[in-house]
Amino acid sequence: MKTICLYFEIHQNVHLKRYRFFEIGKDHYYFDDYENERAITETAERSYIPALRTFIEMANLYGKAFKVAFSISGCALELLEQYAPEVLELLQELNETGCVEFLAEPYSHGLSSLANEDVFRDEVERQAKKMKELFGKKPTVLRNSSLIYSDDIGGLVADMGYKGMIAEGAKHILGWKSPHFIYHCAQNPSLKLLLRDYKLSDDISLRFNDSSWSEYPLFADTYMDWIAQLPEEEQVINIFMELCALGVFQPLSSNILEFIKALPSAAKSRGITFATPSEIIAKTKSVDAMPVAYPVSWNDEERDTSCWLGNVMQREAFNKLYSVADRVLICKDRRITQDWDRIQASNNFRFMTTKPASVGMYRSFYDSPYDAFTNYMNILGDFINRVNALYPSEIENDELNALLTTIRNQADEITVKEAEIARLQARLQKLQPAEPQADKKTATTTAEKKTAAKKPAQKKAEPAAAKKKPAAKK
Repeated sequence: MKTICLYFEIHQNVHLKRYRFFEIGKDHYYFDDYENERAITETAERSYIPALRTFIEMANLYGKAFKVAFSISGCALELLEQYAPEVLELLQELNETGCVEFLAEPYSHGLSSLANEDVFRDEVERQAKKMKELFGKKPTVLRNSSLIYSDDIGGLVADMGYKGMIAEGAKHILGWKSPHFIYHCAQNPSLKLLLRDYKLSDDISLRFNDSSWSEYPLFADTYMDWIAQLPEEEQVINIFMELCALGVFQPLSSNILEFIKALPSAAKSRGITFATPSEIIAKTKSVDAMPVAYPVSWNDEERDTSCWLGNVMQREAFNKLYSVADRVLICKDRRITQDWDRIQASNNFRFMTTKPASVGMYRSFYDSPYDAFTNYMNILGDFINRVNALYPSEIENDELNALLTTIRNQADEITVKEAEIARLQARLQKLQPAEPQADKKTATTTAEKKTAAKKPAQKKAEPAAAKKKPAAKK
């Protein structure tokens, strides 16, 4: 039986403002609040709200026959909480149907997995904690920013305790293999991999409303026929895309939501089911390891990291940003940690790309990649000055490493103590129900002893004098 894994990404970049060289040291606020409010509210109205309402309707109509998964970056959550709380309310309503799974991802939607292991761990843990607070369950499956994956990243994610990870089914890593199987990390077989079918995914997210496309217009029955006609042994079809594909990339006027709504019915008639990533990972065995020596992603035709790190400007900004990563990790200043999350976002590096794009390239207010680089480096210069003011650059790396080691050791000790407390509490709960029975038994024994003590006294012979009746008076 074929199973569809349907997944959507929710991420919104926190837009930077025009920041000039002469503002360094004077202005520590880097963001365009007007543009952030406009962008998130427009996306919510055009895409997130109508799409989520459709998913709720589908969950109520089809029950557990329909499943879907989401991941939400921490930066997107902050914007939604501030400007579009209705989206979070709809996500919680969808969560109550039991038809959805929420995945872990880096809080900033940044490139920390390519730069600093400690930063990546910290980001994923904070985002996973937020998912549990909002939706009541800690994620067990992770998706990296833009599906960035390599053997090293997979090994790190497995060490963090995750059971699965979703990645891009790029041709240059698959070779003759199909993305319609479950694979596992080459460094750690315990981490299973779900690979995106980029053709079936892009048919919806990129080509659905293209009137020049040979398959236009696309109907749900046709789409499900393509899946049903795949070889019998190919059982897992992973369809991953951004949620804003429904309503922004493909306008609502194209009937994209009607198409999505019809998919479960068309699938059911062909014996095709839906499942969440964790359900597939739990039920399906891996067929082989998937070696990925160099990072892959779902961006551009190359499916690599060149859209963020492909030129000298991007690499200069990237290296400069993560040169202060260790200092930021030990920082307790809320403003600095929040700014750190926002300037890490991968979109800031994407604006600097000099690659020709196969689809329209959005560059925010920047006139060119060089303009984007200049503005970002001005902001980064001020940010680094603020970090160095707290932790001067004269502090040796060995000293910083010692501080980080101490912090990590303390965290490990806290984890061990919390586990011990939980174990003792569980043991106490097992003992508590037995106490009333013990008390009852003790009480019964005491009563029996008292009764036994009284009975011999009753059997003793009375004195002879007491037995004689007094003589009658004359």
